[in-house]
Amino acid sequence: MNQPISYSTIGKVTIEKLRGITSKMRDDTATAEERQFSLFLQEIVALANNRLSVASNESEFSKGEPVWVERTAASHFPHIRLHGGALEEDHTRS
Repeated sequence: MNQPISYSTIGKVTIEKLRGITSKMRDDTATAEERQFSLFLQEIVALANNRLSVASNESEFSKGEPVWVERTAASHFPHIRLHGGALEEDHTRS
């Protein structure tokens, strides 16, 4: 299976499910389980968005552009890493 296509599909379904539960929460028809599931989905979406920011910042940094995160060393984005958005291998440099 093509990973980018499957990841895109997983992301779309995750967002659709989160929107559906959020709608039920606004209507006050969501179950306690759905409310818990919503928190979990919100965390997944936040981490995914953070990971996308990491990729964007790395791309901009490699072009010599300024990035929005603080850097304490040439290969380390501590702010993003602390929040769980970066993969360790995302920032290894030779």
